[in-house]
Amino acid sequence: MSHATLSAKRPSSLRGATLPKWFAWAVAAGSIALGLGISAAAGLHSDIQWALIAALLFVFGSYGISARVEGRRQAKDRTATSLVWVAFILAVIPLASLAWETVERGVKVLDVYFLTHSMGVVADTEPGGGIYHAILGTLEQVGLATLISVPIGVLTAIYLVEYGRGKLAKAVTFFVDVMTGIPSIVAGLFILSLWIVILGMGYSGFAGSMALSILMIPVVVRSTEEMLKLVPNELREASLALGVPKWRTIVKVVVPTSIGGITTGVMLAIARITGETAPVLLLVWGTNFINANPFSDPQASLPMYIYLQWANSGGSGAAYDRAWAAALTLIAFIMVLNLVARGIARWKAPKSGR
Repeated sequence: MSHATLSAKRPSSLRGATLPKWFAWAVAAGSIALGLGISAAAGLHSDIQWALIAALLFVFGSYGISARVEGRRQAKDRTATSLVWVAFILAVIPLASLAWETVERGVKVLDVYFLTHSMGVVADTEPGGGIYHAILGTLEQVGLATLISVPIGVLTAIYLVEYGRGKLAKAVTFFVDVMTGIPSIVAGLFILSLWIVILGMGYSGFAGSMALSILMIPVVVRSTEEMLKLVPNELREASLALGVPKWRTIVKVVVPTSIGGITTGVMLAIARITGETAPVLLLVWGTNFINANPFSDPQASLPMYIYLQWANSGGSGAAYDRAWAAALTLIAFIMVLNLVARGIARWKAPKSGR
């Protein structure tokens, strides 16, 4: 019998012991049981306390058993995986709890009547009324902010990627970075001092849109800039080699190639500003009546509506129910925007060949 045949029949001694695939689930179940037992024995009544105890038992238990059976190297890998799962669960639980609480409380008055009527002559402490005026105001304010921000943001990103060289490009990049970290209240105070105090213009939805555009522009610039950088230089060089001017190369080659990512960034920027309250509180104020003109007089919005229903409720359950229903509507609107952004990104993504 040849040496190769003997080697094939001989079991490999290089492969160490391996724990079964259900090991992590078993350790998780045991950690939860031990966490509940320790919490009950110690007289702890908080769910957070026993959950943290269970998480620590899961991490250390995974490492200890794995180190004994599989070795320290594999145990470290399992420990890193355990920490990732624990961090993920700790992040998801509050979000899931918040979503469940909002849905549970918001569905009480969320119906067609609530979506198609305004507060009108309904007092904040009385049942009835709706959020039509707030939805209309939010759509107009966010729409105006988008019309202001998208051209400025996209053109700025094109300049930085395609033309930006020297001190001017560095200065633009610096100010974009600074604007990214500006709190919303600062943007609102800037427009308040410039538009209302200095120029003497009144409170309006347009004033709020200008403040929202300040928050939206850096997001659009950064997302568009990253998408343009992903376009292969070979496409630009091929177009320029055919004698196509650079501006036409950008319009016909670069932007269409990255339009999916650019659109996704714009949608995410819209979702980011939709829930802002501070600029609206300073510049738009609020009203219980329908104001379809964003350029004159105070106008309602969903974030402001939620705040006013809570602040002026006077302990009324009807106002709290309307606030929760408006919050659920706002969350649903932002979720739809994010889903649309993902759909556009997948639709416009470059098709990979097989």
